[in-house]
Amino acid sequence: MLHRPARTVVSIVGIGIGILLIIFTVGLANGSLRERAKREANVGAQIMVRASGSLGLSGSESSRLPETLAAGIEQVEGVAVAVALAQNTVTVEDSNTGSRLIDGIDFDKYAAIAGLQIVKGRAPALTGDEAICDAAWAAQKGLQIGSPMPLYDRNFTLVGIYEPAAGARIKIPLQSMQKQLGTEGKVTAVLVKIKDGQSPDAVAEAIQAKFPDNQILLTSQLEELYMQGFPALNVFLDVVIGVAGVIAALIILLTMYTTVTERTRQIGVLKSLGMSNFNIAWTIVQESLLISIGGIAFGLVATYLLSLALERWSTLIVQIEPRVIVGILIVGIVAGIVGALYPGLKAARLDAVEALNFD
Repeated sequence: MLHRPARTVVSIVGIGIGILLIIFTVGLANGSLRERAKREANVGAQIMVRASGSLGLSGSESSRLPETLAAGIEQVEGVAVAVALAQNTVTVEDSNTGSRLIDGIDFDKYAAIAGLQIVKGRAPALTGDEAICDAAWAAQKGLQIGSPMPLYDRNFTLVGIYEPAAGARIKIPLQSMQKQLGTEGKVTAVLVKIKDGQSPDAVAEAIQAKFPDNQILLTSQLEELYMQGFPALNVFLDVVIGVAGVIAALIILLTMYTTVTERTRQIGVLKSLGMSNFNIAWTIVQESLLISIGGIAFGLVATYLLSLALERWSTLIVQIEPRVIVGILIVGIVAGIVGALYPGLKAARLDAVEALNFD
């Protein structure tokens, strides 16, 4: 490995970039989804009621529930308070995905259940082009009270910054969203906070019995639902892992093939001294495994440093799970063995006399 240090370093970095691709992509996808799910679950409610047939949690569902449903749910035994909520996804230019989820709320009612507190500015009015956002998001975007926020092809004015983060990053008056979407009197969901000592499952069953045509979700299950709600993403991540594994194997193959070619005379010397074909092949495989492990270590360190940078300068979160690291180790080791297989066999099959005469 030290005979050609530059080539060894380049090989390690090449494999490390492939490992970084796997860990960072998987970690960023999982971290972003879980962070959003935690914010959705951090609304102080134990139950979420949605219209029957609602799919996913992306804000693409239309507002179909009557706003008056909240008052009816409050009559169910065990329910402390129910708050109507509208959610919608808007197209924006300053988002990584090109879209952003926003909440339409009645601030006083929503704040009472979610525990929101305005730390700068004021609460939004019941209607009008006003918006509030959480403190972390405002810091990331460099927003101040009075900053314009382009939503629905016009500017809303940021009038308040709140803590803690709960639900969507941006919230506007419920009536403003209803008017914009032409869904006056309709909402997307109803958040339900239960009384102390009550079982969420029991209250959820009671709500389901009284309103059988609606979909009942426990907010404690939102994280799992988020992770299961993007099957295409899971397929994409599997493809990324497969491609990165192939790239690592090809880098190893190229590196070890050129290594064997350059060391043909040395291999002939080893054979003339009695070294077995297996030991020669095993030597090549050992070197490839060391390069693979070095690439894995480089990828892990690079991912960790990049995740720290993202957490410091953005609201993105990279969540590295132990099973992903185990999978990376397996992919790296398999790639090292597969990549060294042909060069190792080639080295083992060299004729000692021809190898000694190689120039």
